[in-house]
Amino acid sequence: MLYLKSFTFNPFQENTYLLYADTGSAWIIDPGNNTVAENQELKIFIEGKKLALKRLLLTHGHIDHILGNKFIFDTYGLLPEMHKEDLYFVERMLQSATTYGIQAEGSPLPEKFIEEGDVLMLDDYKFDVIFTPGHSPGSVSFYNKENKLLLSGDVLFKGSVGRSDFLKGDHAALISSIKEKLLTLGDDIRVYSGHGTSTTTGFEKLNNPFLNAFN
Repeated sequence: MLYLKSFTFNPFQENTYLLYADTGSAWIIDPGNNTVAENQELKIFIEGKKLALKRLLLTHGHIDHILGNKFIFDTYGLLPEMHKEDLYFVERMLQSATTYGIQAEGSPLPEKFIEEGDVLMLDDYKFDVIFTPGHSPGSVSFYNKENKLLLSGDVLFKGSVGRSDFLKGDHAALISSIKEKLLTLGDDIRVYSGHGTSTTTGFEKLNNPFLNAFN
């Protein structure tokens, strides 16, 4: 069985996700933990479930999604895996922290990148990497067809979409990513976003004002 655990971390109220299987094999996606208490909360859960972290995956490189990268590397020896187009943000993490007035340690850099069409395996569970730029140039989403599960980062939210007014954002590309890449997966896909509560693709087709009811 596949399990998903979410944590809400840092001043941006970012959703950090742990994906894990019955065997204990696990991935961490977008670690936003940035305090001793948040680090401990995450570590206690991992140890309590006897999880073996195998990958550190990023949907994108904005600071609120990478604040925990160094802790994960120092504690579990994992380097981030991300799309190369968002490396810019990871390299400039400390400048971003200063801009937002956040105490942060620099993130380790990735050794390898992921891209559209890659298939990532968590034990027997297959996740497709979907390139969904717009919120950032290298945003990706992770999709497991078997469990109808989608981790969309900051691309699609319940009743909203990701901001595109940040550096290197592109609103037209964002809407195109959602309509052409995510909503076409089916109406019953459960979407887990980088902030807020989960939703479904079908609900967003009908109710999301930013998507014009999929017209």
